[in-house]
Amino acid sequence: MYSYIDVLTVGASVGGFRVGDMLIQLFFFLVLLFFVKKFAWGPVMNMMQKREEYVAGEIESAEKSRQEAERASKEAAEQLKQTKQEAQKIIEDAKAAGTTQQESIIAAARAEAEKIKLDAQADIQNEKERALQALQDKVASLSVLIASKVIEKEINEQDQEKLINDYIKEAGEEL
Repeated sequence: MYSYIDVLTVGASVGGFRVGDMLIQLFFFLVLLFFVKKFAWGPVMNMMQKREEYVAGEIESAEKSRQEAERASKEAAEQLKQTKQEAQKIIEDAKAAGTTQQESIIAAARAEAEKIKLDAQADIQNEKERALQALQDKVASLSVLIASKVIEKEINEQDQEKLINDYIKEAGEEL
């Protein structure tokens, strides 16, 4: 006689498996899977999806920040380069202006020196002419004086020569 339980038991001599228990356990396992999928799997997957989106957003934000930093760095480098070029141009312009000013100052100084030199030469020439005129006047007056003394006395040739030399000597001392 076989009972219904015996029929559902497979391998009863070893402790066996009861098919009914297995079916009940399988049913409850499937119910458990259904509830896990309905109530736990969805929220867990949503949470994982949100976390994935958050991490992707953070990675994207970090990439954008890195690109902006690179762009800002390139702009700063370009501005620094441009500033250096402008500074170099200002320095070169200042050197050129200094050289031009130096040349104009030197040219003005040379012109002024040349003018002073020409004025001095003109003054020297005028003074020389006045001195020569004064000397000529003195020689003329001495000549008249000598002539008048010669006329007053008759002298011989040696006395006349001595007299001329004395008057020339006097004229030299007066000058």
